[in-house]
Amino acid sequence: MPENRTETLPGGRRPRPGQEHFAAELDEGGLGAVDAVSTTDAPSSLWRDAWRDMRRRPMFWVASAIIVLVVIVAAFPGWFTDIHPRFDCNLADSLGAPEPGHPFGYDKQGCDIFSRTLYGARASVLVGVMATAMVVLLGTTMGAVAGYFGGWFDAILSRITDIFFAIPLVLAAIVIMSITTNRTSFTVAFVLAAFGWTSIARISRGTVMSVKNNEFVTAAKSLGMGRGGILLKHVLPNSAAPIIVYATVALGTFIVAEATLSFLGIGLPPSTVSWGGDISQAQNAIRQAPQILFYPAGGLALTVLGFIMMGDVVRDALDPKARKR
Repeated sequence: MPENRTETLPGGRRPRPGQEHFAAELDEGGLGAVDAVSTTDAPSSLWRDAWRDMRRRPMFWVASAIIVLVVIVAAFPGWFTDIHPRFDCNLADSLGAPEPGHPFGYDKQGCDIFSRTLYGARASVLVGVMATAMVVLLGTTMGAVAGYFGGWFDAILSRITDIFFAIPLVLAAIVIMSITTNRTSFTVAFVLAAFGWTSIARISRGTVMSVKNNEFVTAAKSLGMGRGGILLKHVLPNSAAPIIVYATVALGTFIVAEATLSFLGIGLPPSTVSWGGDISQAQNAIRQAPQILFYPAGGLALTVLGFIMMGDVVRDALDPKARKR
C-alpha cells in the first residue's frame, strides 16, 4: 500500500495543512523485476539463436519436409513400391499410359516410371552426399591450415587452390569420367570432389583468418595450448557457420552435376538407375510420352530446391546481417 508521508517540498517549503504528498514504495515500480537476471536459463549461443530463428520460418519446415522425404525415399525405396525398376519390365508396355499400380506409366523399355523415379533418388543423393563430405573435409583442411598458419603454408596452398579454381568443375569431370572405365557412385563423387573443393577452401581460409585474432585464441595461447589444439578446439568450431551454409547448397549442386554426367552418358553406368540416365533416355521419346522426362526431372528439381531453400534459411539464421542487405 502507498505510504502517506509529509515531506519537504522543493525550495524548502513545507506543505500547507491538509495538503498531503504521496510517495510509492520503491519495489512498487517493478524495478526489481525489470533488472532481475535469471541464473537458471541456458546461456545463449550462435547455434541456439540460429535454431530459434529457423524454426519460426515456414521455409525451414517446407525445406525440411522435402529433404526428409527425399532421404527416406533414397534410403528405402522398397517401402513405396514392390516393382523392380530394371527387372520388372515388359516391352509390350512400352510408352504405356498410367494405370492402377503404375501411376506414372511406362518408359520406352516398358519399365515402371514410378519405381525408376524412386530408385533414381538413391544414386543421385548418394553421390551428392559423398561428394559434399569429401569437399568439406578437403576444402576445410586446406583453407584452415593456410589461414591459420600463414606464411609459406598460405602461399603454397593458396596457389594450389587458385590452379584448381581455374578449372571448370563440369568440364574437368567430363574429361576424367570419359577415360574412366570403372564408373561407380564413389568414382563420380571422388571426381566431383577433386575439382569442387576450391570454393569452400577460400571460405574456410577467410573465416579462420578472422577468428584466429579473437581474444579466446589469445587466452588459449597464454594457457600454453599448442597451435594444432587451438585450431581444432577453438578456431574451427567458431568458423563452422559459413562452411555449413556452403555445404548445404553445394549438396544440391553436386546432385545436378551427377545428373549432368549421367545425361551425357559418362556418369553412372546404365545398370545403375539414376535421374540423369532416365532424363537422357527420355529425350528420344519426349513427344510421344512427355511423362518419361517429367517425373525424373521433377524429382531432381524438387530435391535441389529443398537443399537450396535450406541453405538460404541456414545462411539467414547464422548471418543476421544478410537479411538487412
